[in-house]
Amino acid sequence: MRTAALTPFTKENDQWRSSVTEWGRVSARPSSTATPYISLGSSRRTRPPDIKDQTEQVLRKIDGILKGVGSDKSKLLSAQIFITDMRNFADMNSVWDAWVDKQNTPARATVQASLANPKMLVEIMGQAAI
Repeated sequence: MRTAALTPFTKENDQWRSSVTEWGRVSARPSSTATPYISLGSSRRTRPPDIKDQTEQVLRKIDGILKGVGSDKSKLLSAQIFITDMRNFADMNSVWDAWVDKQNTPARATVQASLANPKMLVEIMGQAAI
């Protein structure tokens, strides 16, 4: 199995575990295809009231995590986006569309959900090749 050091994640007994970082709770686990799984919500330190700002924050964090494992958004295989209110879909989607690699768009689902922290408007979980 090919694995990578996923900073800021920790590895114990060949199992990735959740870490609480400056980004909030970040989780990852390895797979036999060397695919990191990531889940990110908006920053714990800054919570802009606007879903566009929060989506931009999350996508910047995803860029950083993917870079840290030798990957990038062009290798994003799938994304699940959770938003607290579907009335914000168009605003979130405009930020996503500006960010996503147009030549390599991942499979994606967006659903409305109640998030653990009521100040968070968006959370994105994804899978990427390295």
